[in-house]
Amino acid sequence: MSRLSLFAGRQDRTRTASDVSARVGLRQAAWDGGVLSLLGDGRLAGHPGDRPGETSVELELVPPSGRRPLRLGTRPRYLPEATDDSAQEAHGLDWTGFTALIDPRSLRRGGQWQPGTWRVEALVASGRLRARTTLAAHWCGSAEYPPVHWADADVLVVPQFGAGTLQLTVLTGLAAVTGLESDGDGFLVSGRAPAGTAGGTLVLRHRETDTGVACATDWDGTAFTARVGAGQCALAGHWEPSLLGPDGRTTAVRADCPPVGRRQLPLPDRQALYAKQLSDLHLQFRVQDPEPLVDALTPVPEGYELAGELPHHADRPVELVLRHSGDGRERRRPVELTGDGRFRTVLALEPAASDGRPRPLAKGVWELSLRRTGAPGDDGLPLRLHPAALAALPLRGTRGPKTFLLERRWHDTLILDSTPVLTAAERNARRQLRLRTADYPAARRLPLRDAVLYDVFGGRSYSCNPRAVHEELVARGLPLEHLWVVEDGQEQPPAGTTALRMWSPEWYEALATSRYLVGNTHFPDFLERREGQVVAQLWHGTPLKRIARQVRTEWMAEDGYLDRLEREVRQWNLLLSPSPFAGPILADSFDYRGEPLEAGYPRNDRLVRADPVERAAVRARLGVPEGRTVVLYAPTWRDDQRDGDRYRLDLRLDVEAARAALGEDHLLLLRPHVHVGGRMPDDDFVRDVSDHPDVADLMLAADVLVTDYSSLMFDFAVTGRPMLFFTYDLEHYRNRLRGFTFDFQAHAPGPLLSTSAEVVAALRDFDPAPYAERYRAFRERFCPLDDGRAAARVVDRMLELARPLPAGSQ
Repeated sequence: MSRLSLFAGRQDRTRTASDVSARVGLRQAAWDGGVLSLLGDGRLAGHPGDRPGETSVELELVPPSGRRPLRLGTRPRYLPEATDDSAQEAHGLDWTGFTALIDPRSLRRGGQWQPGTWRVEALVASGRLRARTTLAAHWCGSAEYPPVHWADADVLVVPQFGAGTLQLTVLTGLAAVTGLESDGDGFLVSGRAPAGTAGGTLVLRHRETDTGVACATDWDGTAFTARVGAGQCALAGHWEPSLLGPDGRTTAVRADCPPVGRRQLPLPDRQALYAKQLSDLHLQFRVQDPEPLVDALTPVPEGYELAGELPHHADRPVELVLRHSGDGRERRRPVELTGDGRFRTVLALEPAASDGRPRPLAKGVWELSLRRTGAPGDDGLPLRLHPAALAALPLRGTRGPKTFLLERRWHDTLILDSTPVLTAAERNARRQLRLRTADYPAARRLPLRDAVLYDVFGGRSYSCNPRAVHEELVARGLPLEHLWVVEDGQEQPPAGTTALRMWSPEWYEALATSRYLVGNTHFPDFLERREGQVVAQLWHGTPLKRIARQVRTEWMAEDGYLDRLEREVRQWNLLLSPSPFAGPILADSFDYRGEPLEAGYPRNDRLVRADPVERAAVRARLGVPEGRTVVLYAPTWRDDQRDGDRYRLDLRLDVEAARAALGEDHLLLLRPHVHVGGRMPDDDFVRDVSDHPDVADLMLAADVLVTDYSSLMFDFAVTGRPMLFFTYDLEHYRNRLRGFTFDFQAHAPGPLLSTSAEVVAALRDFDPAPYAERYRAFRERFCPLDDGRAAARVVDRMLELARPLPAGSQ
């Protein structure tokens, strides 16, 4: 019995809605036993699909003749990703998933194959409402470029997206390439031809110019053999094979061979003859620059071993580059080149960060390429997949709480998808709404527990003021539970501390029930401080640039930021100020009605103590060679250089000039603000330390700081070491972007330099004496409370605020 369910002629009692939009998307496509298996999801806008049967999907195959369509039965599938992908809060769609099977034999007419294209359309129903729509492709994998299938010796079924939906094209009377072997500077092509078409010639036709080239072709019945040489493909572009029969008729050729053997052959002048197999099994030949072609994917303890072809590169060191498609950050891995035109590398899922500790690759899509080592301005060559490797994908890997998928886009381009730590059922907008509006209020009715919930920059790291407070509380031995917010598995808090996934159910409960909430950036806007709860805003810097309500630009009020800030600030009952100077400014910027706690910054206690042993250990972890002068270059971001969710890196420092002048005895640590993304230089002279979890380590290791308007200057001043200020856009930044809280030019504790050449010259031969008095005054004004006991003072105030008031007190 055919697996295709036909319902032609059934009378529908539901009404078709022309004013209700529907969406159906394909997620997976695979051939199993000669049958095409589809997984997808479909929904009607504004209608639920949280239970089986609430929303259903049926598919129809519309034949090329325009005859009555064939309707396919589907089976419901639990698919919480559908709710997550919908990005809406009103309805659950977990049961809008479906599976369907298409037997290609059902596309025949009278038992005979007929060429043509069948459209796949969908009917989505909810109750008595029904809407017709098309099928959308997925963004990657088999549901972007579905696999094709030889249904018979000369019949190919090609599922592909076109004309707005999934289509099934039946191609008949095809010749098939059944073998492709390297042969000197060319390929030996063997295949079969349909009956009645034998005896012809394999012809290569140049797509761009329509030039034709005949290849010598031998026949044995319907089997043929031909040689494609580099000399026949002299023109740049695409050469496509076909069989020209004795009668002058042309027979199309497709691939039907085990996808083994080399696909790139080295040629003179560092070129390669490339045999490419397209998603519809078209073959193309092309003389081109060689590109990395992965033909082996092997799971290994670190992640995945990738191996493949790369002719002509044995004399050029290359590296594997993983580039985040969202913010442009890069991770690099060494590549081993062999003398036979092959490469091997390991894609590590938890590469070591600049502090030497492994960290999982951040969530999002990572694009993979090979690039010449030491050429950060080069985009490199994307990793393509040999046909032999396509069937191995997707490959799933896990590291701690993280799941990774090695996948493909654009048919044969290799990518890595680092998926979120939260499951689709946890992270979808509807579940988050319930957690925020129902579960969190319910948890507020539970008793407070003696716990401290710490959050640094939204779960980014174990660092800053909250880290110092945690260490002080642990040192006192107080009977407290320590909970650390971790986003995307990017941090491993110390022993004795429990990691909580940000936005998880346990995180919401901890917000509601922890006696102490300690953070250095914004708390959630739904937070409501309970009686007996301490919400300690420790912030993360003395403000040179104006922040929040003191910024006189329209963009500061965009997206309701200031309104959310007003609600949030009302929940704070401790606002930390690092100095008498900063207290009034922070209070005014946040419209904080209480009295800020002037206690100094806990994170600077380490810098005050300046333990030489700890400093040496940090430098060792950073790989600082003995005797090098460490320069920490830490520029802030520019509000007018936004690029998506981040800000562009505008590296005005001439790294090559700095290398020439300083490279023998200096090491440059590049640490842009966390809001800044993009690729950064990283070699033996300049180190990309943007992923280092704690900038205090970098300040501890540095001999000199170069910055512009970053608040790190106030922290680094505690060390007494030199500071240089690369203020190439001083007037623009001060007068148009942010504005300053004091006269920076008059009080900067080091030279203000406007060109890269001035910065390099100052680093080469800097005399701190002319700035000694200004440096002393700067520390006295901005760092008078940094004495190594700031964390103790903050903890004292936290404990005091948590004590119940005596009876009769106001």
